[in-house]
Amino acid sequence: MSQQSFADFAYSNRKRKTKREEFLDIMDEVIVWEEWTSLVLPYYPNSNRGCPTRGAEVMLRMYLLQNWFNLSDEGVEDAIYDSYAFRKFMGINFLEGQASDATTLCKFRKLLDENGITKQFFDCIKQFLEKHGKIMHGGSIVDATIVAAPSSTKNAEGKRDPKMHQVKKGNQWYFGERVHTGVDAGTGYIHSVEVTAANVNERDVVPQLVRKDDEVVYGDAGYCGIEKRKDIKQDEHLSKIDWRVNTQKPYRKNAWKPGPGTQWYNYMEYQKSRVRSKVENLFS
Repeated sequence: MSQQSFADFAYSNRKRKTKREEFLDIMDEVIVWEEWTSLVLPYYPNSNRGCPTRGAEVMLRMYLLQNWFNLSDEGVEDAIYDSYAFRKFMGINFLEGQASDATTLCKFRKLLDENGITKQFFDCIKQFLEKHGKIMHGGSIVDATIVAAPSSTKNAEGKRDPKMHQVKKGNQWYFGERVHTGVDAGTGYIHSVEVTAANVNERDVVPQLVRKDDEVVYGDAGYCGIEKRKDIKQDEHLSKIDWRVNTQKPYRKNAWKPGPGTQWYNYMEYQKSRVRSKVENLFS
């Protein structure tokens, strides 16, 4: 057991916990650290030679903090020094050691990505949610967003990342990749993720995002006409799905006169958007 510091004694007399600390306490309890760490250890460098490495679990906790709170490598390092809740979750006592630096975290994240460990983490989370009845079935929401990447060729290879591509959206050009997500319509939890180059049409990836037991799928106007696609019509399951997609709104340009028909149209589009809005929280 690590030695308590003066900060630990001082914080033990607080009147209440912050929401951040309560969240981290719950995550610390529900995550099976032995299982998750065992996924990392086969690829994690040992400390037989050179400088001793940080423990795999410590680096994993730092990596999760970065993702949960949307922090940069330097940002999460600073937050650990600044936040008692972060230090407690990390198990760091400054009397005994220091937090890992941003460069170490960057290398650890690269190790996870190159060996497909993040996909295994995602599968573990889905199994946990399924086991505890936190995911509903029968309906999904699909959406996609563009993640920008450096377009400069001023690097060692003198060229752009071959996995990225440019695409025009609206009146602006983007260079990067497109992240496609399938979200449970009832709870808003992600159940499927696909990553493609930015120029891949979002409708092309929908079959990989729809679950076998889905009967209804919601989407924004970018998915209009998906039920007419040849690959959708020929698929036994996808052809029977109720595609509740938000359509374009011509009445915004005064193309439609106000009336009962327009009011009903607005109401139906509003109901679709109420369900579909769950996916927007992922990209905000």
